[in-house]
Amino acid sequence: MQDSAINEIQEINLSYLLLAQRLLKEDFATARFRLKVDETLAAKIVSLTAKQLTRLARSNQFLFRLNLENPIQLEQLTSNKRAENLSHIHTALLMSSNVN
Repeated sequence: MQDSAINEIQEINLSYLLLAQRLLKEDFATARFRLKVDETLAAKIVSLTAKQLTRLARSNQFLFRLNLENPIQLEQLTSNKRAENLSHIHTALLMSSNVN
């Protein structure tokens, strides 16, 4: 069980790093905002080779963290029935208010 969980964490880490790098290459400013990373870290992520990304992903810890600061935000994101068609906008607004 433990090995399975670590393998899954490593797969998620690699997927996250590859996606982050791709987003940063496509639109640096927007990706920085979405990933909530500063310019120096973003530039470093872009510069990593596939081998470096893979090595970094092999951690047994998640390389990212949830941007939700408290249970109230989670509740707001998951139970707003009146604006289901605007849920992506609502989510973006809630998450952008959490900029580090």
